[in-house]
Amino acid sequence: MTTSDLVGLRIKTVRRQRGLSQAQLAHPELSDSYVSLIESGKRTPTPAVLELLAQKLDCSLSYLINGVTAEQMEDIELALGYARLALENGEVNEARTRFAELLANNNLTGLTTLRQDTEYGLALAAEACGNLDEAISILLKLHGEEPASERRIEIAMALCRAYLSGERLSEAVEVGERMLIGNGRLPWTDHLIELAATLLSAYLERGDLLRARQFAAELLNAADALGTPRSIVAANWMATNVASFTGHEQEALSFAERAMAVQLENGNPRGIARMRLALLGQRLRARPAEAVAIRDGLRAAVVEFEQTSTSNIDRARVHVELARAEFMTGNFDEAVEHATIGRSLLPEFGHVLGAEANLLLGRVYGAVGRSTEAAGHGASVRDWLTPLPDSRRSASTWYATAETIEQLGDLDGAVEAYQRAVACAGL
Repeated sequence: MTTSDLVGLRIKTVRRQRGLSQAQLAHPELSDSYVSLIESGKRTPTPAVLELLAQKLDCSLSYLINGVTAEQMEDIELALGYARLALENGEVNEARTRFAELLANNNLTGLTTLRQDTEYGLALAAEACGNLDEAISILLKLHGEEPASERRIEIAMALCRAYLSGERLSEAVEVGERMLIGNGRLPWTDHLIELAATLLSAYLERGDLLRARQFAAELLNAADALGTPRSIVAANWMATNVASFTGHEQEALSFAERAMAVQLENGNPRGIARMRLALLGQRLRARPAEAVAIRDGLRAAVVEFEQTSTSNIDRARVHVELARAEFMTGNFDEAVEHATIGRSLLPEFGHVLGAEANLLLGRVYGAVGRSTEAAGHGASVRDWLTPLPDSRRSASTWYATAETIEQLGDLDGAVEAYQRAVACAGL
């Protein structure tokens, strides 16, 4: 039914409940034939006529327009606000429950914008809980409804990010390119630059370094021209990743520090937490001599992540990064603890971060002479990597695994891992 049909049906229903005929409702301001056309959905009443009919029917204007009373609308908006607040505060399971309960409210059915807002919130909460398939399913449904421009870009960005988190790189690229290029290049906005930054991450993971370098330069220019904090953060962080992947660690660190400085002044808690983690990881790679100070920063980051609406995968990432720093500073027990926690937060197999956690565990046990356990974790890396599509990151992890296995004396296993690394790199 169209909006006019629904409005007409509500007017007809209330009129009958009040015991009025069409002529009685119309008199003296309107004709009964006009009321009949409105009730049949053949005419769309003006706001002034709707307000008049609401007064005559002794009902709220909100009910005629949306099918809910003003009090019900207030309750819905309040419930949506609480759900968003729970998500923002990192109470992701509670947020997911609140969004789901709100969607079960029949009063939300006719409120398209609020219903889409609620479904979008549920998708973000599902993503934060690590339920990527659920998040993707909801986002695809919303994307198919062709919402308003800004919301469509937000949905595309969340969908691209969810595909990227799930190592579904081709689908991540397809979503990003369709939005950015499919219908002609739209003028740059904060949302579009953030979507482009997510797409650039997919290029990097897929090993499209030439395209990534060109796109990073374009994003930096666009962000400088736009001049907004969000665009500057997104573009500089992507420039960080490109520089790091091409071996320019000090240049990468410079871009990262600029992004972090702007984020601290203007960002939300989730964005600040994720950016701080990424910057600490970048410093760990660029300045290993500062590992102790970086480790302390990562310990604080674990607490920060628990207090914000970061996803399970984000939390897994901070634990694995901390495990790496603990290993570098000789704290082997702590390294094992955090690598294990990080791995437990991930979906079972099929994620490169899980492979990196097992690789780190293999190195820790190898360093303390527990070769059997080291070999077991080295073998587990294969279970995590094998289901994944070929990518630069997978190639890097296969190569590091080969080195570790070789050090443990398993030459045949090392050769196999080297071959997988070469295959993933497309060589």
